[in-house]
Amino acid sequence: MAFANSNKRPNNLEARASTSSNYKSTNTIKYLIGVSPAGAVTFLSHGWGGRISDKEITIKSSFLDFVGYGDSILIEEEFLIEEELALKGASLHRPLFKKGKKQLSAKKAEESKKLTHLRIHIERVIGRLKSFKILSSVIPITQVNLLNGIMISVCAIGNLKKKVVS
Repeated sequence: MAFANSNKRPNNLEARASTSSNYKSTNTIKYLIGVSPAGAVTFLSHGWGGRISDKEITIKSSFLDFVGYGDSILIEEEFLIEEELALKGASLHRPLFKKGKKQLSAKKAEESKKLTHLRIHIERVIGRLKSFKILSSVIPITQVNLLNGIMISVCAIGNLKKKVVS
């Protein structure tokens, strides 16, 4: 799951280019967050400029070092990491969308229901992180170097709160 935080537009052109994000139409720092089926944050990459792709963050962070044979990974559609997960012997799961396709088979419909249920838990975890006021505000560019520590603290505190999965 990628999580982005807005920051003020840097004056430095190189910094501005690396943090600009077409998706968010602002300057952002992106994080890759791993969430367990129980709803705990189990992985947090360091921050990357908003231009980096989700696949690049996945490869450049140490996330794949923690993926083992037989692991199941639920990803968003934008994550194009099929080959990398296959090399680790992990199975890939992506939410199924019916858009423009025939009706799902009973088996696929049940699988989709389970994935949607897990996806809701992930969204709750991300929502919990976004509820921290420090992350819902624009961060001055002079303080971007503090964001990694802030994200670690927010994730740790979030893990101490009441479970999002019951």
